[in-house]
Amino acid sequence: MSVIKRVRDMTVATLNDRLEKTEDPVRLIDQFLWSTHQEIIQSEQLHRQYSAHTDSLYRQWKEAEQWRDRREQQAMTALKAGEESAAKLALQDKMAHEEKAARYQGLYEQSRSELNELEQLLQELRDEYRAVYDRRQFYVARMESLRLQQRLNARFGPSADSNPSTMFRRLDDRLTDMELETKSLRDLRRMGQEFAYQAGSVIHEAIEKELQQLKRKLQQGG
Repeated sequence: MSVIKRVRDMTVATLNDRLEKTEDPVRLIDQFLWSTHQEIIQSEQLHRQYSAHTDSLYRQWKEAEQWRDRREQQAMTALKAGEESAAKLALQDKMAHEEKAARYQGLYEQSRSELNELEQLLQELRDEYRAVYDRRQFYVARMESLRLQQRLNARFGPSADSNPSTMFRRLDDRLTDMELETKSLRDLRRMGQEFAYQAGSVIHEAIEKELQQLKRKLQQGG
């Protein structure tokens, strides 16, 4: 029993150390709870066996004492009747049952002590299971609070995407860029039209110049 208890104490001690290092405390606690639950089941089965065995030892102890007392009464009755030989036989059987009663009493007391220790260990396991389960529920609630807080920060936190003033400022910048782009295209088209007009004027002047030259040639030739 004491060996089992030392193993349990060591397991509880290492659980606390591992909780500080793990990234998933709930999963680690679930593994520990499952292991503890299995030990509780096995300990309950052992407790039932020990309890039945202890009751059996007790009955055999008391039965041997009853036979001891009965043989003593029979020896006294035989002596009163003057049957000394029968009295000796009864006393011999009384001594055998007395020795048997003493043996079973020793076995019973040992079994009763171990049963008490097992009951104490079983209660410790149940208390430990409840305590660790409560810690699990606390970790679950804590992780849920953290998850909800992260969602709250993502939705309403001071991030660039969720800040209304920043959002409208970015929208204004985008619209300004679109307006500048439209104005630039309009200016380019106007420049193209003016260039075409200017080019047409130059060509027209060149044609007029050529026409005047031809007229002068005709006059000279004529």
